[in-house]
Amino acid sequence: MSRMLSAAQSLSLAFGVVLAPLAHADEDLKLVIENHVFVPAEVRVPANKKIRIVIDNRDATPEEFESQGLHAEKVIPANSKGVISVGPLKPGTYSFYGEFNRTTAQGVLIAE
Repeated sequence: MSRMLSAAQSLSLAFGVVLAPLAHADEDLKLVIENHVFVPAEVRVPANKKIRIVIDNRDATPEEFESQGLHAEKVIPANSKGVISVGPLKPGTYSFYGEFNRTTAQGVLIAE
């Protein structure tokens, strides 16, 4: 029994160490997907900070947030929220789009 407890404690510790860096962000950014459009389509964030992007998909269909510059992609199911952590970001412009509605779901994040 003590051997199983030790394994469980080790597993718990391992997850805590792995997840701890992801739990803290310097800034939160909220985006909404509605009618296959990101709102707001242009956002400004401080450079050199970790950013937690909270995406609220209010559409009845899923959308995939994608950005090569941010090195991020995530499918957000219909009528749900998703979170993506990025950064720290160097000053610059980072485009993002919705893979499933690329012609309408586009935006830009500006780190300054």
